Amino acid sequence: MTRECASPAPGPGAPLSGSVLAEAAVVFVVVLSIHAAVWDRYSWCAVALAVQAFYVQYKWDRLLQQGSAVFQFRMSANSGLLPASVVMPLLGLVMKERCQAAGNPYFERFGIVVAATGMAVALFSSVLALGITRPVPTNTCVISGLAGGVIIYILKHSLSVGEVIEVLEVLLIFVYLNMILLYLLPRCFTPGEALLVLGGISFVLNQLIKRSLTVVESQGDPLDFFLLVVVVGMVLMGIFFSTLFVFMDSGTWASSIFFHLMTCVLGLGVVLPWLHRLIRRNPLLWLFQFLFQTETRVYLLAYWSLLATLACLVVLYQNAKRSSSESKKHQAPTIARKYFHFIVVATYIPGIILDRPLLYVAATVCLAVFIFLEYVRYFRIKPLGHTLRSLLSLFLDERDSGPLILTHIYLLLGMSLPIWLVPRPCTQKGSLGGARALVPYAGVLAVGVGDTVASIFGSTMGEIRWPGTKKTFEGTMTSIFAQIISVALILIFDSGVDLNYSYAWILGSISTVSLLEAYTTQIDNLLLPLYLLILLMA
Repeated sequence: MTRECASPAPGPGAPLSGSVLAEAAVVFVVVLSIHAAVWDRYSWCAVALAVQAFYVQYKWDRLLQQGSAVFQFRMSANSGLLPASVVMPLLGLVMKERCQAAGNPYFERFGIVVAATGMAVALFSSVLALGITRPVPTNTCVISGLAGGVIIYILKHSLSVGEVIEVLEVLLIFVYLNMILLYLLPRCFTPGEALLVLGGISFVLNQLIKRSLTVVESQGDPLDFFLLVVVVGMVLMGIFFSTLFVFMDSGTWASSIFFHLMTCVLGLGVVLPWLHRLIRRNPLLWLFQFLFQTETRVYLLAYWSLLATLACLVVLYQNAKRSSSESKKHQAPTIARKYFHFIVVATYIPGIILDRPLLYVAATVCLAVFIFLEYVRYFRIKPLGHTLRSLLSLFLDERDSGPLILTHIYLLLGMSLPIWLVPRPCTQKGSLGGARALVPYAGVLAVGVGDTVASIFGSTMGEIRWPGTKKTFEGTMTSIFAQIISVALILIFDSGVDLNYSYAWILGSISTVSLLEAYTTQIDNLLLPLYLLILLMA
């Protein structure tokens, strides 16, 4: 959900546009900042990966403009290979550092595996782009080969045999998911977004398989298992129904009844037994006891129910306005779309302050509901399929050019990833002091506050545009200012946050991510919280 249309990618043979160069410059600032904070052989790998991704991105931009890419990608943006390639490696590096500081060797090695996996899938995507480029770009191939050789050599001498196998397993899953989902869902992703989303799903699927095969009594946290099973279950459900409805019409009552029956069969016959094996207790009973364990949780659930009702009323009100409008192509204004950003901010801040485990589980349940409703809308499942298509079409923008509507799901992911991704054992012993204390608020700051304020002020008051984009200087500056005010309010209301005078790093992180928002053409709801999370954790 953005405030202005994205600038087009460069045409065939055209030089790199100013916006693409500015976006690359911001990404390199982040990479070098993390490299300076970590400063080990893995950080050198991240620098080498960023350099080769920068060269390969331009080649992929040309492929997209020429229509020569293997799959149909979203055309209203550049390839986004550089900003997406470095996310998982940088996240793994900062995770390793924090878990090392907390004295947790298991999650320290886990961070190294995350970094290695991110580098592997990014290198595969680069090889894919170079392999279908005609003529083959010799200089870019040499640079990618050198960077890939350095990365593979360092990781080969850093990972155990089991960790190497784990990385290769994720890469294999990533290859198959690319072939399946990019074929089934044309124009839903840019190459960078596909790398980020499918790479994350591949890693989650591999982790679930690994933990299912090695499960023992009291191993792991039920919250983590709950997230893994829900994500994998919803993805597999989508692939199953997409394959099934190739051979039958999904819009009939017979197909709709079959859809609901099979959803119950998959949920009760696969997902719940799988979760039962992992947590060693009845999943439904565990969930009920968890949600209503304390009085605070009951109040939070009631409050969130009111906010969900308010969000539904906003959708119905905007559609009522469309019905009374003379224009058949009436679309919700930018400010109306940002109502949902305000609602999620009001949802997440009390959860972060009062009960983060409850927010963890509630966000997971909400993700499953969003994905299920998108399946109902996409497959036109009766009785709600056509209604959802009509209601949600009002809030479409240029980034929903494919058959799926993903911006609301990306918004939920952007707000939730800072809660989900940081290993809880590594948040003990004061390892999240200083700027790191703001890590759970990364989604709230970057998307809930920053992107919302920038969108509103940029579209209504902005006049000075950043070179090569339709984003405005005023929008970016008000975004930074609003996030600084939000940090001050967090200090007042959350007694657990102690910044330890790390104000310069916080200001630099917020400013860098706000500049990235101004120049990137990727899905900012997903990308910006991850970058702010990485910078704050460093």
